[in-house]
Amino acid sequence: MKGRNMTRWRDPAKDPRQQPKSNLITAEGAQRLRGILDHLARVKRPALSAKVGEAAAQGDRSENADYTYNKKELGRVLGRIRYLTKRLDELQVVDRLPADTGKVFFGAFVELEDDNGETLSLRIVGHDETDTRKRWISVDAPLAQALLGKAVDDDVTVAAPGGQQEYIVTAVHYAPIT
Repeated sequence: MKGRNMTRWRDPAKDPRQQPKSNLITAEGAQRLRGILDHLARVKRPALSAKVGEAAAQGDRSENADYTYNKKELGRVLGRIRYLTKRLDELQVVDRLPADTGKVFFGAFVELEDDNGETLSLRIVGHDETDTRKRWISVDAPLAQALLGKAVDDDVTVAAPGGQQEYIVTAVHYAPIT
């Protein structure tokens, strides 16, 4: 198989992208996804449809860059709407605090300290709401998997690309559910 879209072959059994993702999401994450879907369906799609119609009315579509661009953009938006609609149906919203808020579970804000005394703050969220700037990691991530069920002062060992990383859990808290 040749072509410009060909990538290197990966063994499906060892490819982490092939592992099933959890279908958990926080209530605020689900609300954010619904907001994006609503904006795309009610604002973006009608505006692009109007632009495509105006560009099509100008005549020859084969040399009309405005038509071509807006048609591609409309297809991208429609694909995103289909994906979000399907994904929101699959997701399970976690809108309750765990029974034991002293341990790390889904939705927890966790503070860790490494061997050098440096502090790492993160939150365990669903795959669809990860954000590296906020340090929100997926519940499917190796660090999150190692943290689940741990309490304050527990040791955590994680296999990292640079070798084993060891942390101590220094704090666990949850956002208030409204």
